Amino acid sequence: MANKIPRVPVREQDPACRVTNFEEVCYGYNPDEATLEASRCLNCKNPRCVAACPVGIDIPGFIAALHQGNVADAAAIIGRDSSLPSICGRVCPQETQCEGACILGIKDEPVAIGKLERFVGDWKLAQSPAVAEPAAHNGHRVAVIGSGPAGLACASDLAKMGYGVKIFEALHKVGGVLVYGIPEFRLPKEKIVAREIDQVRRLGVEIETDVIVGRTMTVDSLLNEEGYDAVFIGSGAGLPRFMGIPGENLNGVVSANEFLTRANLMRAYDEEYDTPIYVGKRVVVVGGGNVAMDAVRTARRLGAEATIVYRRSEKELPARAEEVHHAKEEGVCFRMLSNPVEILGTNDGWVRGMRCIEMELGEPDASGRRSPVTKPDSEFDIECDVAIMALGTSPNPLLAATTEGLATDRRGCIVADTTGATSRPGVFAGGDAVTGAATVILAMGAGRTAAKAIDEYIREKIQNA
Repeated sequence: MANKIPRVPVREQDPACRVTNFEEVCYGYNPDEATLEASRCLNCKNPRCVAACPVGIDIPGFIAALHQGNVADAAAIIGRDSSLPSICGRVCPQETQCEGACILGIKDEPVAIGKLERFVGDWKLAQSPAVAEPAAHNGHRVAVIGSGPAGLACASDLAKMGYGVKIFEALHKVGGVLVYGIPEFRLPKEKIVAREIDQVRRLGVEIETDVIVGRTMTVDSLLNEEGYDAVFIGSGAGLPRFMGIPGENLNGVVSANEFLTRANLMRAYDEEYDTPIYVGKRVVVVGGGNVAMDAVRTARRLGAEATIVYRRSEKELPARAEEVHHAKEEGVCFRMLSNPVEILGTNDGWVRGMRCIEMELGEPDASGRRSPVTKPDSEFDIECDVAIMALGTSPNPLLAATTEGLATDRRGCIVADTTGATSRPGVFAGGDAVTGAATVILAMGAGRTAAKAIDEYIREKIQNA
C-alpha cells in the first residue's frame, strides 16, 4: 500500500562542505524521487492538508497529477492558488501547516508536500515561456506598496482579474524579505526569486523600485492624484527590536536585519562585491526563530565561531526543526536557557563579550509556552566580537505617519480586518505590516485575501457611482 512506502529522503550538501559556501543546502527531488514520494499520498476525501494551507492549495490534486507524470497539470493546479511555489516549497514551515496535518504523520512520516511543491515549481520555472497570458484590462488600477510575498501575491491575483497593477518597492531589488532576509543557501536569489518575480511581471504587473511611499509619494497622492482605485500596503516589518541592555550601542552590535541585508541584498559574502561585513572570530546571535538561524548559519559561512543564546529550552525554539538540525550539523553552538544582561566592551568601544544569566522555565505564558525565570547568582560571560540581535521586528512607522486616518496598534502594526480592509476606505493591508514578522505563506495568504476584497470594493464602488 502507498502509505507503507517510507518517506523519500532529500539529498543535501555535506555539512563540512556547505559551511564553506553559500550554495543551496538542499538539492531537492529528481523526477523519479518526486514520483515515488507522490505515490505515498492517500488522496484523502477530506484533506486536512488543504485546510492547513494558508493559501488553500489543492494539495491532493497536484500530488495526484505529479504521481501520474502530469507535471504541467500539477503546476497548473498549484498556480490557481500560489504564485510562488518554488519559494514556498523551500521556506514555508510545512511541518506546522500542510505536513503537520497530513494523516500519514499520525503513525508515520507525512508526505513531503513542501519538497514536492518545490519540484513542481522548479519544473515550471524551467518552462518559463509557459506562463498565463495577461488578462484583458478592466480599466481600473491598484497600487501595491512593497514587493515582498504579500505584495506579490496580491498583485498576481489582481492582475489575473484584469486590473492594472503597479508595485512600488523602496529598495533597488524586488522581492522584499525574499531577497534581503533569507540567505542564499536557503533561497537562491537569481535562480529562484528573480525568476518567480519574472512570472509575476509576465502577468502584466509593473514594478518600480527606489520609491519610498511616505517620502517620494504618499498613499493619498496615489489615490487622489495618480488615479489608483485602491492601495494595498504590503510593506513588511523591517524595524528591528533590541533588548535595551547596557552595551547595545557598542561597535559590533547589529540587528539580524542589518546583518542579513548586507549578506544577502548587498552580497557582502562575495569578494567581488565592495560591501564588507564584519563578523570577527566569534559571533553570538540572540534569539531562537528562523531569522536567528539564518543569521547564525550565515556567520558560520563567513568563517566565525557561532553561538545561539536563547532564553528557553530547545523544545520551545520557534525556528523550524529543519533549520535547527542544519545549524547543529554546521557546528553552531546552542546556549539554551540563557539570557543576555549586558554587552561587554573594550576601551575603544568594540564588543568583547556578552554577559548572560541562566534561566529556568516557570508557568506557561499567554502564548502557551513556559515563561523563563531568572536563576539567582548564575551570571556567566561568553567571549565574542559581534552580537547579533534577532528579537523580532515591527513595521516602519513612516507609512502610518504620512497617511491620515490609518489606524495602527500599540506595536505600530496597521490595523486591518479579516479581509485586509483598513480604517481608510480604499486602503488595504496584509502580511507583516499587519501581523508583525511572520511567515512567507501567511503573508501570501493575506495578500490573496486582500485582492478579493479590493475587487469587491471596486465593483461596489462602480455600482454605486
